[in-house]
Parts: sequence; C-alpha cells; structure tokens
Amino acid sequence: MSVVRLGEMQAAEGKTDELGDFLLSIVPIITGSEGCVSCQLLHNQDDPTKFVMIEVWESAEFHQASVKNIPPEKLTAIRPLLGGPPSGSYYTDE
Repeated sequence: MSVVRLGEMQAAEGKTDELGDFLLSIVPIITGSEGCVSCQLLHNQDDPTKFVMIEVWESAEFHQASVKNIPPEKLTAIRPLLGGPPSGSYYTDE
C-alpha cells in the first residue's frame, strides 16, 4: 500500500517566486528517489504565499530515506525563503 505525504510551506514576505522556483528545482530529486511513485507541487490560489507538495511513496521509510538525496546546501538555501516552519503529514487510503 502506498503512502501520501502532504508537505505545506509558506513563503517569507517577498520570497514567493523564489520559494516556488526552489520547490520546482527539487521535484526531479524527489521523483528520482527510490520508492517515489509521484510528486506534484501545488500553489494556493487564495494565498499565493502557500504551497503544497503531494508526494506518493511506496512507504514512509522511502520518503524519510530520500531526504539524503537533497544536497545539504539546498536544504540550507530554503530556510530564508520560508515564512515559518514547513509542516508535513502522511496519509493512506482507508
């Protein structure tokens, strides 16, 4: 059974375009990770500073292991683009 990971992020003031570009740049890294079924980035139409990344994984363990595929300098680069800490949760079908 697959697991869906919803990750929510909000851009810091004046950083919406930069955060969107950054998130798009890591989609290929995510989709190239072992166990990734799909990854989609969505942009909130009511609040353009908000983004949601929907990732489908073979398991939560694959998602957790995939973080090592993102270069540390990329993880450091996202911090000033965020308006607060990102949040994320795992979901499965009933």
